[in-house]
Amino acid sequence: MTSSPARIDRFEQIDWNTWTPDQTATLLFVIREGNILLIRKKRGLGAGKINGPGGRIDPGETPAQCAVRESQEELHITPTGVRFAGELYFQFADGFKLHGHVFRADHFEGVPTETDEATPIWTPIDRIPYEEMWADDRYWIPFMLAGQTFTGRFLFDDDAMLGYDLTVHD
Repeated sequence: MTSSPARIDRFEQIDWNTWTPDQTATLLFVIREGNILLIRKKRGLGAGKINGPGGRIDPGETPAQCAVRESQEELHITPTGVRFAGELYFQFADGFKLHGHVFRADHFEGVPTETDEATPIWTPIDRIPYEEMWADDRYWIPFMLAGQTFTGRFLFDDDAMLGYDLTVHD
């Protein structure tokens, strides 16, 4: 008989020094002329929520390469001038662990196009629909928009954020 992993209910229960992710993924946000290109996810983790394009890193792929590939797959665009914005570490109460690399770009080639994975949404920066996004986004996206890098650690129970720590780097 195998036992299931212990449920994590409090942020303080997590030992971030020994924490290792089950999956590694990316997010990429195109920011241009006072607007940000978001997507409404149609499937996978966060289906129905608004986020940036992104997904799991393939073997042999760098995080930046993954961010571009996922944008191509989800929106049929190729971001250019891609630069690192931050890292996110997600612990879920059920035991799932995800490490995310966040990127931003100011330009892209192609036309944002709806796919079976995502619907593109151009949104003015001052009207980002945080209420339709993951709860952590409202904490780190403003730093990304300001050009600051960050490291965030978050505990979620399904959609509910139970705790977090956010460090902004100079």
